[in-house]
Amino acid sequence: MDSDLSLDLTETSLPVYEALASPVRLRILRLLQDKPMNVKELAAACGLSSAIMTMHVRKLAEAGLIRYELVPGKSGVQKRCEPAVQSLHVQFAESAPVLRRKSHRIELPVGHYSDFRIEPTCGLATADSVIGSFDDPRYFWEPGRISAAILWFGGNGFVEYKAPNYLLSSQRPLELILTLEVASEAPSTNNHFPSDITFTLNGIELCTWTSPGDYGDRPGKFTPDWWSPFTNQYGLLKQLRVTADGTFMDGLKLSDARLQDIDLRRREWTLRLSVEEDAVHQGGLTLFGKGFGNYDENTALEVVYEDGDAAAP
Repeated sequence: MDSDLSLDLTETSLPVYEALASPVRLRILRLLQDKPMNVKELAAACGLSSAIMTMHVRKLAEAGLIRYELVPGKSGVQKRCEPAVQSLHVQFAESAPVLRRKSHRIELPVGHYSDFRIEPTCGLATADSVIGSFDDPRYFWEPGRISAAILWFGGNGFVEYKAPNYLLSSQRPLELILTLEVASEAPSTNNHFPSDITFTLNGIELCTWTSPGDYGDRPGKFTPDWWSPFTNQYGLLKQLRVTADGTFMDGLKLSDARLQDIDLRRREWTLRLSVEEDAVHQGGLTLFGKGFGNYDENTALEVVYEDGDAAAP
């Protein structure tokens, strides 16, 4: 998925504006934030015929907002659609200078956790094999865990990661971005198995987001062939942003936790992903990294900053 699409006030950008000027197409974009869907699934979700939905999908694809691939299905070849961009940038004044965002980005591979509290069901695996055996938390301290590409635990618990802080005293943080592929953890799999996942940074609770399910209806795009079809296959690609105005998940504000509430001047940051003991939906957690899931990406923590004299946001 491309990071963002730049637009201006010329006719070159008109196809994008036209594609967005439709409640149906806006709903399609929202639906695809959760998971890739084919034309038939989108048509059913929107209450439209497949023929009408095909026209809407074509409009979004021509504008560069979504992409699709042809995949075999039960009723023949189908178009499976997914988002093509994460954000849009509109420049209103042609003479305005282009602002280049600077950032420090740290990848957090699945197996590089520094602490955890889990109970079965649980497990982890590299792209080549399972580490130890399923449902035995002792293997979470196995040295080979560093190469893990998938990790899961059921019920409540947490996994914690450390990240270095590369901000200089002259660099003023503007926003913090966490990107990860994540799902619930159900016995076997269940696409409708909610789990309340809490995100905490440096001891500050940022927000709680409810994962819809533990996805196993089809293989993940990058999930190895040897992986059992009755186990977690892929997750949802989620982007959590912390700004001066609050904490947002995929653009939707989930809490008032602000960037200035977090001690970003520490030498290291601590990220905790948890399902709390008092959570309404204790459906566990699955993390996907390179070699598993739909996106072949590790969890990433990025701090966007600008140079200046201020030492705090």
